[in-house]
Amino acid sequence: MIRLSNLSVFFGKKNLFTDVSLNLSNGNRYGITGANGSGKSTLLKILAGEATPQEGEIGVPSSCRVGFLKQNHFDYEDERIIDTVLMGKPALWKALDEKHAILDKEEHTIDEGMKLAELEADIAAEDGYEAEAESGSILEGLGIESSLHNMPMSTLSGGYKLRVLLAQTLFARPGLLLMDEPTNHLDIASIGWLEGYLSSYAGTVVVVSHDHHFLNAASNYILDIDYETIRPYKGNYDEFIVAKELEFEQREKEAGRQEKKKDELRAFYTRFRGQATKARQAMSRKRELDKMDDIVVKRSSRIAPKFRFTQKRPSGRQPMNAEGICKSFGDKSVLKDVSFSISRGERLAVIGPNGVGKTTLLRILAETLKPDSGEVTPGHEVSIGYFAQNHREQIPAGSTPYKWLLTDAPAETSQAVRSTLGMMLFSGDDADKNTKALSGGEAARLVFSGLILRKANLMLLDEPTNHLDLETIEALSESLKKFPGTVIFVSHDRFFVERVATSVLELTHEGFELYMGRYSEFLKDKGTDHLERATGRRKGRGSNAASDSPEPQAALKSPPVKKDSTSPPPPEPGSAAERTLKKEFSKISKKIPRLEGKIKEMEDSIETINVELASGELYAKGREDECARRLSALTAAEAGLAASVAQWEAASVRLAELEEIFPKL
Repeated sequence: MIRLSNLSVFFGKKNLFTDVSLNLSNGNRYGITGANGSGKSTLLKILAGEATPQEGEIGVPSSCRVGFLKQNHFDYEDERIIDTVLMGKPALWKALDEKHAILDKEEHTIDEGMKLAELEADIAAEDGYEAEAESGSILEGLGIESSLHNMPMSTLSGGYKLRVLLAQTLFARPGLLLMDEPTNHLDIASIGWLEGYLSSYAGTVVVVSHDHHFLNAASNYILDIDYETIRPYKGNYDEFIVAKELEFEQREKEAGRQEKKKDELRAFYTRFRGQATKARQAMSRKRELDKMDDIVVKRSSRIAPKFRFTQKRPSGRQPMNAEGICKSFGDKSVLKDVSFSISRGERLAVIGPNGVGKTTLLRILAETLKPDSGEVTPGHEVSIGYFAQNHREQIPAGSTPYKWLLTDAPAETSQAVRSTLGMMLFSGDDADKNTKALSGGEAARLVFSGLILRKANLMLLDEPTNHLDLETIEALSESLKKFPGTVIFVSHDRFFVERVATSVLELTHEGFELYMGRYSEFLKDKGTDHLERATGRRKGRGSNAASDSPEPQAALKSPPVKKDSTSPPPPEPGSAAERTLKKEFSKISKKIPRLEGKIKEMEDSIETINVELASGELYAKGREDECARRLSALTAAEAGLAASVAQWEAASVRLAELEEIFPKL
């Protein structure tokens, strides 16, 4: 159990939280929520021991290993990707490194043979014979294919290097796992895998995220930083929102009742204090009034920006028409003959699996990229506002929010620019800070400030919710629903897509389809959920279970054992090394049947859930929560199956190695 005792943190005159005492229990998953700048990341650093509170202390058991997702991905440039993950367990990595150093020699002394036996015992104690399979499974879950695992880290982009660091952190299996925005560099499938992985995590998890869906799936407690304190709420994010709103309403009612009572006491005292017969009662009311402590309803630190999208003039009835759009990059064809038109006032969500060209299509519509063939025709009086996925590139470094907006919207007055910046939470000195120092959320809000001032009637938005906090995402979705113009957007945020979209353009590797209706209606009719977080799963209403579920797993076969010409010599009969290896042999021999039984159970569970999903009954109205629970169970079962199969393979390989040493066993 991790204890927070009388914790207080403040910067200058600003209190983040004061006198906080909490216990974080093993096996629970805590999602941290709060406004930008409320201290979410600071709390993680304090838990990790990388920051010190001004007052109070943190109690972490000495036996508890702490894992904190770092951003030091350039520290491993020359290391193999798989080795970088294995380094998450320093003791194991040291033993493996020493073992390989001895095995690389052409001949081995008796002392080296004994040392190898000791190292084998150390490796076994750290579950080292399953380590490579386990780390490989984690990497694949995070979207890094097995063909890359032996490549150096330098071959990966920055985002994928961060995935490897996440894999390193998870592989270490710390007792306290700390993650700050772990989904920022993950695709939908990898986020789904991570949700399933965390759902059965044995230690304590504390995570900061602005992803509504992820907090729902990955948290069973919420730590809310607000009102200069940290308050725990049992349940996921949706349950927390309901509980907090109810709590606020009750507090307001209580304050109202108290104020009414005070008015009554005050009125009685004022009326009867001068009357001799009532003076004693009046003074009693006065004492009661003086003893009453005010119930103060504090103002929340959560302040959402005010998005007010307007248009200078309406567009024609058909703002955009695309005909036969094709685009390839080298030998890879991304968009294939995509054609669609959109009506004025429509809000079109572009969805589909990764790599089908969603961002490419928006860039073509925004005229920042030319198609190989086909044509995009803007409608009458159309003016376009574009929010790029890499929106930071739209803001020049070395400027300020105020100066950039004046340049970007030269027709607007200084007062209009200042007013818009204020609505988007750039108040005071924030409007004059260097644009290079803007956070991801600030940069996004600044680009939206430009869209507000531009007053375009067709907005193209590519992943607009990235880097926005939950309150800002809700405010943005509500404003777009009221916008009289037209919106075409790409988003992986299911909450946002369902709230905003009135139609759906589905891009697939085979082609495209335009669906007129909300995303939930699209799901009922088409059955393919591109925003569902389960890896590689497609679910269909009324579809055949055998065709929608993954291929049934073939009977388990022992993986091939690579013969090693430099295998260590067998230990001397009766030696401590021989006894250690025999104990390991016995342990693995018992472990393999247990894993096979566990694999069979998970396969049966996955098959049962897929049959339920394929029947279509779970998609009926009123069964949404039940359906969500079954999908979450399926995600966890699939992740568990992959991990168990990897463990079984590693154990089988090691057993075969030991059988060569002890053939009579």
